[in-house]
Amino acid sequence: MRTNQRRSPTAIYRLDAQIGFVLRQVSQRHTTIFGQMIGDGLKPTQWAVLARLYEIGVTPQTALGRAVSMDGATVKGTVDRLVKRGLAKRLRDPADGRKILVDLTEAGRQVTTRNFGRAIAISRETIAPLTESESVLLTQLLEKLR
Repeated sequence: MRTNQRRSPTAIYRLDAQIGFVLRQVSQRHTTIFGQMIGDGLKPTQWAVLARLYEIGVTPQTALGRAVSMDGATVKGTVDRLVKRGLAKRLRDPADGRKILVDLTEAGRQVTTRNFGRAIAISRETIAPLTESESVLLTQLLEKLR
């Protein structure tokens, strides 16, 4: 019998020990919490767009995509759905008619402000298993990986 036998792949690679797999599971947990707690039937991408527009105001759609870390097609589809719901509006940039600007409607502002408290509670629930110092450390480490 050989003493230098090859180890099985499962001895080398365990899916549960892989950071990407763990991050996806945590993301799924957060998404479930989000779906249970957010109001107005919002999806995570819609909330990101609403919250960022509330924060930065009217902005070019391409810049909005960068500001919420979405590719062009995803931000366009998200904005399309928000426009259809009357929560956002598109405008032509007066300085450059080729640019499309996005802004919140008054209804969009109301939905956003109504959900800020829920969004904070969602984040708190997501990290509830952690101590305060663990939560701070996790945030610092994730920022470093961003």
